[in-house]
Amino acid sequence: MRRTQRKYIQPMNSIKLFNGQEVRTHWDTEKEEWFFSVVDVCNILSGSTSLDKGAYWRNLKKRLKTTEGSEVVSTCYELKMKASDGKNYKTDAADTKGLLRIIQSIPSSKAEPFKMWLAKVGSERIEAIVDPEKSFEQGIEDYAKKGYSREWINQRLLSIEVRKELTDEWQDNGVTEEKEYAILTNEMTQAWAGKSIKSYKAHKGLKKENLRDNMTNLELVLNMLAEATTTEISKEEKPDGLDESLGVAIRGGRIAGRARLDIEKEVGRSVISPANAKAPQALNETRESLLLEKKKKD
Repeated sequence: MRRTQRKYIQPMNSIKLFNGQEVRTHWDTEKEEWFFSVVDVCNILSGSTSLDKGAYWRNLKKRLKTTEGSEVVSTCYELKMKASDGKNYKTDAADTKGLLRIIQSIPSSKAEPFKMWLAKVGSERIEAIVDPEKSFEQGIEDYAKKGYSREWINQRLLSIEVRKELTDEWQDNGVTEEKEYAILTNEMTQAWAGKSIKSYKAHKGLKKENLRDNMTNLELVLNMLAEATTTEISKEEKPDGLDESLGVAIRGGRIAGRARLDIEKEVGRSVISPANAKAPQALNETRESLLLEKKKKD
């Protein structure tokens, strides 16, 4: 029997790009305010190349406290943000006002452009709230800057929506923990791709990178088929909790797995590609291109 639907606040952590460099951000829905990773901002503006990513901020924080007598450090929040190893850790984050004060203490020619970037990020968020389509436009722009094709970008944005619908369904069924999502996703992926998440990443030469950002167009389509099918089966059968949802996820994955095998039979090779985002154009692989490739071989 389906459990009572729980109130759920979607995490609003995301990555924003300043001149191609990543800044981890968090949108506070109650305060309606952006919070920025101070470590990321300090490293960008200082040009720090230290392996210890937090070194510059620690030294600056100490100086702000002891030498300048600034209270800006006390206004920073500890928020969980994803680190380079893929795990979430508490890190100092500041709102726009606090960040501007910190920027003033960093000698950098990028300070003024960064202030303009902050204003741009804030205005884009307001526009996205008024018109959600704006957030998709921003996603398109970010992926395009990284060299992805328009066709791939369209599939990737659609995959985000399909994934969100699936996680909403899991939440309705009492699955709320990140580790449980990981278990379900891993089994579903194993069922359609014939590989666990870990082995799939190894096949593509990945470590902590996002697997979907390194899938070909066709891989994204098959993954969406697995997720959309799982969602539909779940809506019909209303599984309760992790164990029952796991069986549904495997069945949904197997349906997409059969589609993968049919395609591979037609083209004569595996569609689980070793291509990754180091060469984004190589990810623009569709079923049509594979069939054309087979005809050339024949």
